[in-house]
Parts: sequence; structure tokens; C-alpha cells
Amino acid sequence: MSTTATATLPTVVPDFDADTGRKLAIICSKGSLDMAYPGLVLANAALGEGVETHLFFTFWGFDMITKSRMADLKFTPVGNPAAHLPQGLGGLPGVTAFATHQLRKQIAELGVPDVPEFLDQIVASGGHLWACRMSADLMHLTEDDLYEQVEGIISAADFIEKTDGAQLLFI
Repeated sequence: MSTTATATLPTVVPDFDADTGRKLAIICSKGSLDMAYPGLVLANAALGEGVETHLFFTFWGFDMITKSRMADLKFTPVGNPAAHLPQGLGGLPGVTAFATHQLRKQIAELGVPDVPEFLDQIVASGGHLWACRMSADLMHLTEDDLYEQVEGIISAADFIEKTDGAQLLFI
């Protein structure tokens, strides 16, 4: 006869007012709906733990902070084997719209905010949003084209300087 003892683990409650001295730098390089959320979720989690958090939007990640696109990101199963759909279906008319609708529905059912609202939440929690200078120049975008809470369009070198000593995630 086997008995299993259940150990009581101490409850860990983060001190949200404490300065942990930790930093997280997240580079958001993709602008599809499915690739927007990993960076946002991780930023939100880090902020909840008191970690200074900076997001740097570059290349297609700019869609996440471009006013004209940020509320209308798409999900396409084409070239995405993790979508678990036959690849031949992805190119058919309406499949991207259907896949996007389904993903948005599933995200909403989980109570996860849409991208603009999630960015609002991150900024309200103390997160910092930065846009890549080179990407802005390539796409002919200015600060007027971007989500109002983006703190500035900066170079990659400036971002590295601002996030000195940070843990870095590239998404």
C-alpha cells in the first residue's frame, strides 16, 4: 500500500511595489495575430512580477503599433504547420478570414484583451513601447502613424542602451 504525502508549499505573493532591479526587453518582429500575443502576454506577466519591461517593435511587428493596422491583425494558416490544417486549404479564398475570426473568438473566450487594449494595459502597468527607426524609415511611417503610447522611434543601438542588462526575448 502506497501513501502519497502532500507537501504544503509556501504561498508566494509578489511584492508589486518592490523594485526588483530586473529588466526584460522583448523584440516584436512579427505582426500576425498569432505572433502578437506571445510578446504581449510575456510583457504583462513580467510587469505583474515587478520587472521593468520594454517592447521594441521592428519590421512586421510594426503592425502591432500602427494605428491603421493594430486592431485588424490577421492569422493565416499558410506555411504554419502548427495550425493543424492541410496546407493546401490555406490559400483558398476566405480561409484567412475564417482562421482569423476563429482565433479572435478563442482569445476572447479566454478573457484575453485584443491587441490595442492589451497595449493599453501594458502601458498602464508601466511598460515601455519603442518603435524601430530603421523599420519606420523603410515603411515611411512617423510617430503620427503610431499608437499614441509609443514613447519614441529609436535606433536599435538606442534600444540596446535603454535595456542594458536586460533579459532579451526575440519574437
